Amino acid sequence: MKKQAAAAMGIVIVFFGILGIAYLLKNVNRDYTYRDYPLKYEQEVNAASRKYGVDKALVYAIIKTESNFDPDAQSHAGALGLMQFMPNTFEWLQTYYREDNDYVFEDLRDPAVGIDYGVQLLSILSEMYEVEDTMLCAYNGGLGNVDEWLQNPAYSDDGKHLKVVPFPETDNYRKLVAQNKSIYQKLYFD
Repeated sequence: MKKQAAAAMGIVIVFFGILGIAYLLKNVNRDYTYRDYPLKYEQEVNAASRKYGVDKALVYAIIKTESNFDPDAQSHAGALGLMQFMPNTFEWLQTYYREDNDYVFEDLRDPAVGIDYGVQLLSILSEMYEVEDTMLCAYNGGLGNVDEWLQNPAYSDDGKHLKVVPFPETDNYRKLVAQNKSIYQKLYFD
């Protein structure tokens, strides 16, 4: 009888030990995920999201994808800042929508400026393209390219959704942003 009780007690100890290890692993994994998907620049993101009516999870996903939260990030193509603006896109927004300020391209390194401009651009693109996936392609691949793709039956059946994205970089980009947005949504906004 003592052997059976000792064996039962051993099983209980092993069972709770396994549960404890599983709990620790779950929390370590969760901490790792929160660390990899931070909410940096919260004040700037919250302000711009409210101002332009853009989902915060989307903004964080784009910043994560574009610069991994490095305000000094610069791409090989010359894009700059947290949300990776090209000079011509910055100039277009600057002259078309912001005639009352005197920012220069280097000011995109300032998180407040870069996030405000980036979220404003997302707002404009969301008005132009009803489908978020299409809007993401325009953010990465350019409006002119996306407009052409939407008119081509090889790429779009309805002029709104892209069934094929001919630029592999843009195709991968939209998928990565969607994945990052989903993670941010689950971690912080559900």
